[in-house]
Amino acid sequence: MFYYVLKYVLLGPVLRLLFRPRTEGLEHVPETGAAIIAGNHLSFSDHFLMPVVLKRRITFLAKQEYFTGPGIKGRLTAAFFRSAGQIPVDRSGKEAGRAAIREGLGVLAKDELLGIYPEGTRSHDGRLYKGKVGVAVMALKAGVPVIPCAMVGTFEIQPPGQVLPKIKRVRVRFGEPLDFSRFAGMEDQKAVLRAVTDEIMYSILALSGQEYVDEYAATVKAAQEPGQGRRFPRLRH
Repeated sequence: MFYYVLKYVLLGPVLRLLFRPRTEGLEHVPETGAAIIAGNHLSFSDHFLMPVVLKRRITFLAKQEYFTGPGIKGRLTAAFFRSAGQIPVDRSGKEAGRAAIREGLGVLAKDELLGIYPEGTRSHDGRLYKGKVGVAVMALKAGVPVIPCAMVGTFEIQPPGQVLPKIKRVRVRFGEPLDFSRFAGMEDQKAVLRAVTDEIMYSILALSGQEYVDEYAATVKAAQEPGQGRRFPRLRH
């Protein structure tokens, strides 16, 4: 219930007024049934600006840190995400990945929309990074389509580290649904999962126009931290 209060009464109208999100390809999002919306992740604002343009409710797998922050700010953030129906995910270790997949499959089993950022974290420099295969596992196990989504302009309004976003128009682009039924029953094959994930990421890339980096965002960020040395990633366009 609180999700719809946020979307239509408290937060949604304000976001629409300030950022005037321009939507493209919204007809590709199914009106009923389970589906995964897989997007790029450029800004904290993505969590709010994508849902506000959708007609249906969407549940995101949100990082656990949003639910465990210290102080008043941390408690308010946790309360907000819980009230909005978002699911906390521990991103450390293999078992954490399995738990995230179980939670995501639970959302899809209820014929709902599941939102996921295959990069696993926000881009620190505005580029698109290699996707993790969890999105492929869920798509194949649940037998649902994947709708690629590109947030355009959100990095410019609120890059990582910026608390308050700039007031500027953004775009939200949805691509045609990706059907992976040809890989049904093959979710345990690493090569298949990598191929499915790469297809999803290249579909996002086609919508976003970002520069592509064929490495995981978390790995690149860690390598660029002080004392870790600097490693230059391989680039693809």
